[in-house]
Amino acid sequence: MAITLTASTGRIAGSRSSTRLRTDGLVPAVVYGLGRDAIAVSVPWPDLRRALTTEAGLNALITLDVDGQKDLAIIKDLQRHPVRRNVLHIDFLRVDPDALVAVEVPLILVGEAKLVEARKGIVDQPLKTLTVKAKPADIPSQIEIDITDLDIGVAITVATLTMPTGVTTDIDDSIQLVLGLATRFSAEDGAEAGEAGETPVQGEPAAEVAVDEAE
Repeated sequence: MAITLTASTGRIAGSRSSTRLRTDGLVPAVVYGLGRDAIAVSVPWPDLRRALTTEAGLNALITLDVDGQKDLAIIKDLQRHPVRRNVLHIDFLRVDPDALVAVEVPLILVGEAKLVEARKGIVDQPLKTLTVKAKPADIPSQIEIDITDLDIGVAITVATLTMPTGVTTDIDDSIQLVLGLATRFSAEDGAEAGEAGETPVQGEPAAEVAVDEAE
């Protein structure tokens, strides 16, 4: 279900104007998409914060009300202060409820990689998000990756990922999402790995990777 957010038009471009808006509890924003002109707007921070703190997170569906014109929208980009982490600017993308849209979705590890732990290895996750395509109502808040059967020398790739209904990705099937890696401790225990240069895939040996303990 979409969250309704009212945006105000008429904001003046420029850093000074944006600073004044933030002082007044407003966040500068721009709305674009669906072949229409981009519009500079501002949104109340308390309302925006509520939209950002649902289970959907940054992929929340928003009914954006701009001067009485209501459009379904998603957050396409969000800029935060590098230290204070407050929201400095936000981009809203108008979307067609019946058309596919590309978004970044978090990849969340679930389960315990007991085989990796028992052999003193580590679980490495090269990608924390995945670009997917889905209709707005089908956009998942996250995609879970079960690492229960992960072992040293094994990788979970895009090809082996279970995608939610209505969700696809154009990312290459061979891209590795999670790997079970050997450390020098597991190597001392005789953990086996594949020949150097091999690409680890689900259920097959991976190239040996030695990871030193932190200094």
